Amino acid sequence: MAAATAVAGATAPVAIDSVAERMLLYQRSVGGWPKALDDVKVKYDHPLTTAERAAARKVPAKSDATIDNDATTREIRYLAKAYKATQNPAYKAAAERGIRYLLAMQYPNGGFPQYYPDESGYRHQITYNDNAMVKALQVLRDLSRRTNDLDALDASLTAPAAKAVDLGIACMLKTQYVQRGKLTAWCAQHDEKTLLPAKARAFELASLSGMETVGIVRFLMDTDNPSPEIRKSVEAAVAWLEAVKLSGYTVKDQPDPKQPKGFDRVIVPEAGSTIWARFYDLTTNQPIYVGRESKPMSRLADIEYERRTGYAYAGVWPEKLLSREYPRWQQKWNKTASPAPGSIK
Repeated sequence: MAAATAVAGATAPVAIDSVAERMLLYQRSVGGWPKALDDVKVKYDHPLTTAERAAARKVPAKSDATIDNDATTREIRYLAKAYKATQNPAYKAAAERGIRYLLAMQYPNGGFPQYYPDESGYRHQITYNDNAMVKALQVLRDLSRRTNDLDALDASLTAPAAKAVDLGIACMLKTQYVQRGKLTAWCAQHDEKTLLPAKARAFELASLSGMETVGIVRFLMDTDNPSPEIRKSVEAAVAWLEAVKLSGYTVKDQPDPKQPKGFDRVIVPEAGSTIWARFYDLTTNQPIYVGRESKPMSRLADIEYERRTGYAYAGVWPEKLLSREYPRWQQKWNKTASPAPGSIK
């Protein structure tokens, strides 16, 4: 919602956007934004109380800036759009600080940590989880292409953004897991030094991901004039996704009054349905389901109720990629490639 307000010493009122104003309040001194305050998700869709404003102003130096759960990338995009609508220079400046934050947090090898500058726990790892790194690179790619409202930002950021995208792609190619000499997929997080799959939370073991791999492949497919290395990477990942799909199954939340939430999440046979596991064993490509005890199980039913109903262990994430997006990409860029279906031996 935009409005106009007079600024001291200005000759004309400056338009404001109420959501953008709240985003300015939460921006950290390093240029990024947090995803939560005291474990409460940051939301911009309601007016802040006096106490909330005062609390936000007290912690600009806090080291909780992140790209997790859309933090920082959503603010950059919104502020750039708000600037185009209002011409309020504060929004442009804040979005540009956000871009510089993304550029600063990128590792020399092209990877992005989940948090910066906080390196505690697993936050320093290269983070594909929930498409965090992909979304950061998408912002930088849009800036480098001067599209999706990011053309409003300083043109001097275009070249650094393009370089960051190239580095990010190089990291994606290097982190694609090689299994018995064959390219496969990606883990949700990789060690920033060895580039190997890495463990994050107790229920997120080093494994191959049926979800995060999709976001990476989509990003690679959006590359103009993809190199032979990118084409090989995409083909290999698609073949892996085809090979590990669970045909004839679906995941459902079935009513169960005996359970705490009144339902249970189950994987059951269903003709014509196909799903993918979130995690696959690095050696066998078999689905694994991991609870808070960090023990891989072969069935979703084998892990604790709280985890199996509170985390997405199976889904249809690759469905649109394999049925529609990849065939169009293959027709455009890789007509000589082998058909998509493959097998992992």
